Amino acid sequence: MFYGSYVNTYLQRDIRDLTQVGDELAFLRFMTACAARTSQMVNYADLARDVGISEPTAKQWLSVLVSTGIVELIQPYFNNTLKRAIKTPKMYFTDTGLCAYLTRWDNAKTLEISAMSGQFFQTYAVSEILKSYHNAGRCPPVYYYRDTNGKEIDLLIDENGTLYPIEIKRSMNPGKDAVKHFSVLDKVPGKNHGEGAVICMYKDVFPINKDNWMAPVWLI
Repeated sequence: MFYGSYVNTYLQRDIRDLTQVGDELAFLRFMTACAARTSQMVNYADLARDVGISEPTAKQWLSVLVSTGIVELIQPYFNNTLKRAIKTPKMYFTDTGLCAYLTRWDNAKTLEISAMSGQFFQTYAVSEILKSYHNAGRCPPVYYYRDTNGKEIDLLIDENGTLYPIEIKRSMNPGKDAVKHFSVLDKVPGKNHGEGAVICMYKDVFPINKDNWMAPVWLI
């Protein structure tokens, strides 16, 4: 199997060459624990507990996954105005196939109806957006927003003084509620609130209202 050989090569060659990982099996368990949490906020204590390692080791190993391109971290967007904003990054696997292999989903139809289907859909969308910047030789100006009141925006693209909000919904028709938290951007001084999008499973680009659009996932 491709991903089995890939993981073995990664552990036996890249990890040995790049870092001092004494227990390759524990590192594989760590990769699996991260895969199960793709599209979620990083929690080093949970990762450490699940794998049986220390929190400093969890931080070190996650940095290895980031530096080797297995995982990307999306930093939270906050400033002095958005005082309730959470400041913990989110992690995303860059390859949903590898993520599925590690979490033992070997059947696309089973994954599609599973509790993780939304995580995988969001991971795919985010990773494709990030890759579009990397392929153009640019650092992705991409963040996310979440606050202690439960308001969340999956992605914010910060370009040329404008914040473009994006929600990601595994739905054919996500509805107007999908953009209800975009209004938090009206409070950000020195930034314009740009047009928003909801990446979803709708078949074509379609207006939600005058400022926001449904964007089919195939478009990215």
